[in-house]
Parts: sequence; structure tokens; C-alpha cells
Amino acid sequence: MEVHHARAFLAVAEELHFGRAAHRVNLTQPALSRLVQGLERTLGAALFDRTTRKVALTPAGEALVPVA
Repeated sequence: MEVHHARAFLAVAEELHFGRAAHRVNLTQPALSRLVQGLERTLGAALFDRTTRKVALTPAGEALVPVA
């Protein structure tokens, strides 16, 4: 995992909101979403459950927080 992936993942994991996390790491929301999706593809697991109203960590995401 590259540093920018870890930073993006942790921001979303802590904020549980892509917009606030994007602001925090000085990215646009679409760019942050692409980074997280790329990390999910690399790891082969969904890290977040996303709906239009809510973001939550999956068990794989919870396991990744201490590592990141």
C-alpha cells in the first residue's frame, strides 16, 4: 500500500464521509473516491459499505485501519 492510499483510506475511515475526508486531504471527492477504489481493487476487498446517505467500514476495512 502506498502512502497516499493509506492517507486517503484513513481520512475516509475517520470521517466516514467522502466529502469531508477529501477536504481534509486536499483532494476533490471524485479523486479521493478513485484512490479508495484503486486500493480496494489492489486488495481485492471492499473497504467501505457506501450508500447515498452513509459510509461504513466493512470488516476488511476495520482490519486495515491499524495497519494503515
